[in-house]
Amino acid sequence: MSLPKRSLLVPTALAFGFAFLYVPILSMVFFSFNNSRLVTVWDAANSPTVKWYVALFQNEQILSAAWLSIRIAVLNATGATVLGTFAGLVLARFGRFRGRTLLSAMTTAPLVMPEVITGLSMLLLFVALEQFIGWPAGRGVTTITIAHITFSMSYVTVIVQARLSGFDGALEEAAMDLGARPATVFRRVTLPLILPAILSGWLLAFTLSWDDLVISQFVAGPGSTTLPMVIFSKVRLGVSPDVNALATLMILVVAMGVVLSAVVLRRSERRLERERREALAETA
Repeated sequence: MSLPKRSLLVPTALAFGFAFLYVPILSMVFFSFNNSRLVTVWDAANSPTVKWYVALFQNEQILSAAWLSIRIAVLNATGATVLGTFAGLVLARFGRFRGRTLLSAMTTAPLVMPEVITGLSMLLLFVALEQFIGWPAGRGVTTITIAHITFSMSYVTVIVQARLSGFDGALEEAAMDLGARPATVFRRVTLPLILPAILSGWLLAFTLSWDDLVISQFVAGPGSTTLPMVIFSKVRLGVSPDVNALATLMILVVAMGVVLSAVVLRRSERRLERERREALAETA
């Protein structure tokens, strides 16, 4: 008689969990079409409106901050992916070498380091560098990008290293036995197989940079206000309905990115599976 209760417990817990996560997001999307200037009070006397979206696209402060955040996120994701991929390859393939423990600790430390400590340390570093060598000249896009790469490359390193730990080395050995050089093996065999992990790392680094507020507050300067900083300043002064519209558009962009990455990864997996079957058929 206890089996039905147990069978309903898990779906009920999942339903409450998903509701706790997504109902606030859906309510924010719902109130972005509110005709009232009050954020949490629905104007039942008037029909839904998109005037807050129109006001949003006429706000030069938000548009410039959004464009700056996109630029920084793209630069950060690209740099973090390159450095994180190389670090993951070294940690996964080079075995035990002098300095491995130090490298592993340095690449994973930002994962557990409080963002306040990271932001403060980066600020002190940039101030010291400016005093000694004159670079960077003030705080701005460059300092924000470097600070974001510092912590986001750790996530890429972990993802790539985890992918390489389960990698079948026999594929590379077979390619070398057939006469392929190490560079060709990496380009034609290793890179396509770890490409989903690299793409996932790039998207994660982009999201972390796009969403970061604490570290950006420390290393940003005049004229380099990112979108999270603008939203935070608006919330401190009182939430306006255009913030709901902005958050709705951000959710839409993130959802489109997730769907697009899933489609690309699915096609890549299908292509790799097809090539593997063709290779097995040729060897047979």
